[in-house]
Amino acid sequence: MAMMNIMNIQLTLTFLGGVGLFLLGMRLMTDGLKVAAGDALREILARGTATTPRGILSGIGITAVVQSSSAVIFATVGFVNAGLLTLSQAVGVIIGSNIGTTATSWLVALVGFKVDLQALALPAVAIGMLLRVTGQGKRRAYLGDALTGFGIFFLGLDVLKASFGDFGDGFDLAAHTGSGIGSLLMFVAIGVVMTAVMNSSSASLAITLTAAGAGLIPLTAAAAMVIGANVGTTSTALFAAIGATSSAKRAAMAHVLFNIVVGIVAFIGLPALLWLVAHAAQLMRLEPGPATSLAIFHTTTKLLGMAIFWPLTPRLVTFLEGRFRTAEEDEGQPRHLDRNIASTPDLALNALNMELKRIGEITRRGARDVVSMEGSAAIERLRRERAIVDRLILATAEFSNRAQYGEIPESIADGFPLAMRISRYYGDIVENVEEIAKIEGALTTPTDPALTEALTEFRRETAHFLALADPDIEGFEMKPIKRAIKDFADDYQSLKALLLRAGADNRLPVRQMVARLDELSHVRRIVDQSYKAAKYTRRLRKQLYRHQDEAGGVEDTDTYRDEAVMEMTGAATPLATTENDPSSQPAAAQPSTPGDEDKPR
Repeated sequence: MAMMNIMNIQLTLTFLGGVGLFLLGMRLMTDGLKVAAGDALREILARGTATTPRGILSGIGITAVVQSSSAVIFATVGFVNAGLLTLSQAVGVIIGSNIGTTATSWLVALVGFKVDLQALALPAVAIGMLLRVTGQGKRRAYLGDALTGFGIFFLGLDVLKASFGDFGDGFDLAAHTGSGIGSLLMFVAIGVVMTAVMNSSSASLAITLTAAGAGLIPLTAAAAMVIGANVGTTSTALFAAIGATSSAKRAAMAHVLFNIVVGIVAFIGLPALLWLVAHAAQLMRLEPGPATSLAIFHTTTKLLGMAIFWPLTPRLVTFLEGRFRTAEEDEGQPRHLDRNIASTPDLALNALNMELKRIGEITRRGARDVVSMEGSAAIERLRRERAIVDRLILATAEFSNRAQYGEIPESIADGFPLAMRISRYYGDIVENVEEIAKIEGALTTPTDPALTEALTEFRRETAHFLALADPDIEGFEMKPIKRAIKDFADDYQSLKALLLRAGADNRLPVRQMVARLDELSHVRRIVDQSYKAAKYTRRLRKQLYRHQDEAGGVEDTDTYRDEAVMEMTGAATPLATTENDPSSQPAAAQPSTPGDEDKPR
């Protein structure tokens, strides 16, 4: 009895050693090939995914080369996280990667049971280490690591074969596997646990194929373990999604859904699939055996998954895009730009008007916050808001282009360029808001009370102007804005002169003076662009409402008619008082003269 216990311990340790060698070989092979290939694999992953078929082929090729679906899934989720791959492209790579991982099964089935593994493994280790020793710092050193890993992979496989053979001499597990759904579910669970613990479906599959090849478990139970290994590999994607963006989480979920759905379908259709496997082996004239049958079974389940998910990719992407949403993403999604109305110009322009209203609200919110603060603004929040506005501006541009494909009524033909112009102004505002927040983080409160009071008053006047420049406030008119911007121009020049004198008199450190002047310039640009956004929003809505009035829709208001008269007179813009000051020009702007801003730039 004691002797039997000792033998069991020795067999267990031998088995664990074989698993360890196998995992070590896989790690060396994967890491070595990834580095030896340089940027080629990343280039394929980044560029070879324009369509779903190309993404599938890229996933198959890369996984077959690096011998690790986990590495490819990690890379894919990372690329989605960085915005280098779209979710649709990632789904194609994930499907292909799952097919590519069957290469390990075929390697074990076709080589592991037909070749003297030590005769193959030891020379590979020798050549690999020779390349490593003689190629320090060079690409061939990493190729040597891959070759060494290849040899250790087969050494581990040889140890597994031996341990399973010895284990089978003392125990007939096939007689205790049982039958029925309960027994099969147990083997599925074993496959899931093995894969999750070893973090390698390849290792789990190698153990399963070796055990089946040694006659330790029947083919049906081994097939159930293969299904479990496929489900267990989803743990890789789940780990990769921890702390990632919402897009990366969706990519990880695509991998999880693929393997779970395929696992369920394969489990339900297990008898039919095994029948198909037997006939496929005969057609391919492969030598019959459990390992070969399992390799075919593994490939068949993955191809079945491709057949299911490839046609459903658009729907899967739509489903996943509705999950893992953040508040910022929800705000960054257009709410009025429905592609179904893009072909109806007046409805499309009205939708653009409503979406621009949303963009304006977000933009003015950030501007008010940064102008009213005495300390540094919440820079991360402002960056998120800028990203939201940028995303919405891109959506409005795409929608506007789509809406202008057909024939547009002359009465609203100028509306779409106006909408794009307004969105550009909002984009400039959020950019300057973020710059002010950065500057504020490095500023200190001036020690001169007069200077502090002047800065506070300037902020107050700016906030007042921003409130007036909101085209959605009740009783909005342009006359008060034009008066306010003239007052702002005077305050701007006065504060600028005060800052320069304070710097010259050493009442304000030179660095602080320069930073305050930069901040002042950004505030002026915010006011400038806010004025323009309000003015052209006014013009856009006049055009839209006039068209609706002519069509028998909304009745035009007196306010808009009054503004139309003012616009027709060609009254000079009050912005000339600030825009003609060369020292206060935005870097990308050209000096303007009265009436110039009405011309497209």
